[in-house]
Amino acid sequence: QVQLVESGGGLVQAGGSLRLSCAASGRTFSSYGMGWFRQAPGKEREFVAAINYSGGRTGISDSVKGRFTISRDNVKNTVYLQMNSLKPEDTARYYCAASDSGWAIGDLKRSKTWGQGTQVTVSS
Repeated sequence: QVQLVESGGGLVQAGGSLRLSCAASGRTFSSYGMGWFRQAPGKEREFVAAINYSGGRTGISDSVKGRFTISRDNVKNTVYLQMNSLKPEDTARYYCAASDSGWAIGDLKRSKTWGQGTQVTVSS
């Protein structure tokens, strides 16, 4: 089973960019579907993006489509979330999840493998 550590969050002005990283331990990272979720204060955790085990297929939430990109490097055991044109409504704690069942939203939500999250704050 993998363990996940997110990094790359911070404070950025609206219109700026950040790249989040999720580093995974374990030898089987390349067999896991991976995803990013976010949770703002007082709101439910919401799906942001997902990527299959090879990186050949991705899915993006409509709320961030065209601005965010998910990718992975199976040599570095890391998944990335490139966030451009950030908006104040993107402010949230961002979490990555790993699933050995697949990369569908349900697979990731049911997974017990989550990181601790990294805070992203976008100022207007």
